[in-house]
Order: sequence, then C-alpha cells, then structure tokens
Amino acid sequence: MNDRTLVWLFDVDGTLLLTEGAGRLAIVAALAERFGVNDDLSHIPMAGRTDPLIVADALRHHGIAVDGDGERVALWQAIAVHMRRLMSTPRGGLLPGAADVVARVESEPGWVPALLTGNVREMARIKLGAFGLWGRFAFGAFGDEAADRNALATVAVERAAERCGVPPSRCVVVGDTEHDIACARAAGARAVAVATGGRSRGLLAAHAPDLLLDSLLESETLFEWAGGLPD
Repeated sequence: MNDRTLVWLFDVDGTLLLTEGAGRLAIVAALAERFGVNDDLSHIPMAGRTDPLIVADALRHHGIAVDGDGERVALWQAIAVHMRRLMSTPRGGLLPGAADVVARVESEPGWVPALLTGNVREMARIKLGAFGLWGRFAFGAFGDEAADRNALATVAVERAAERCGVPPSRCVVVGDTEHDIACARAAGARAVAVATGGRSRGLLAAHAPDLLLDSLLESETLFEWAGGLPD
C-alpha cells in the first residue's frame, strides 16, 4: 500500500446503473417456472437489500421451503437464465457520470475500483456486462457471500485489507440507499451517498453520509473530497 491507496466499493443498482426492474422480473419468472407462483413481488422491498434476502422473503410469503443445496442452486440458475434473457437487449442504462467515475478511479495511482453489492455474483456480472463495466473492478463482495448487508460490507473491507493492505478508513462505500450508509458505518468505512436510486436527498442526508451527491456527475466534488481524506 502507498499512502494514497483508496479502495472504492461501488454498489450496482441505483448507483452505477438501472435495469428497469429486470432483477425483480427475473425472480418473478423463476418462481413462476419452478413453483407456480403468480406474484409480481411488488410488496417486497428490494432497494439496498441483498438478492438472497429478497428471494427468502418471497419464498416465505408463499410458504415455500427450498431444501438442499441442489434445489437452491437450481433456483438461482433459473433466475440467472431469466436475467440473461431480460438483458439480452439491455434494459435501462448506466447512470449519468458512472462510467467516467469508474474510469477516473482506475486511472488514479493507488486507487482501486471494487464492488460491494447485494446482487449475487452472476446477477452483478449480467447487469454490469450488459453495459461494458464487468471486468473493470479489482474484486467484489456479492450477495451470495453474506445475506446481511452489514456483514457483506465487513467481507468487502477485509478483502480490501488482504488485497490492498488498507484499513477500513481507506475504503469508500458508494451507494444510493440508507443501507449503503449503514453498512459502511458497520464496517468502519467512509460513506458516499448518491440520490440516483429510489431515495430522496433528504432521506439520505438524515443518515449522515460523509458525502452526499445528487449524482455521479458531481465527480469533481467527489474526487476533491476523496483527495482530502487523511492517510
């Protein structure tokens, strides 16, 4: 690690991109296919939560028990198949400024772009791959590694320490919900909130992130703040 090493932990949905609800639709289609469930899942909160928690809520609501690793793997494979279908012609798009921010982080000596997302790895790969961003990150922490968002953030900062030699205070979580702020706090990382998902600026401000942006188009504000962080 050099004195300027900074690990950026980006959320995906609502922070880097939008997919017009493709993730929800993929889960809906897989549950219908495998269990005959007819439910649009609009009653289940999704923003800022991990994919395993969302699916567990849906299964619990319908009284469905998924027993054994084989059945769980088959369900997630079905979800991924439907996600690929839905994103074969990409839905939604990258959020304004997202590609430029990732490129700037990549180009800055000592700065490391990484992922901290509630998406399971394959869902993240499909979403980011549709817009050319998969493969631009040094590592990630994904929803299939910890269903609890705070625990997942701890996985991310531990991985940052192992790979980059940085303490949690040199990790920056960038996300669009109060859950991203909370998980950054739980892991000892910095929290940058962007009001580009389903949360208002006022709601995010109430959770006191270290920096609050309207969008990633405010990159100069973001990078000026990052450059002033203590070593």
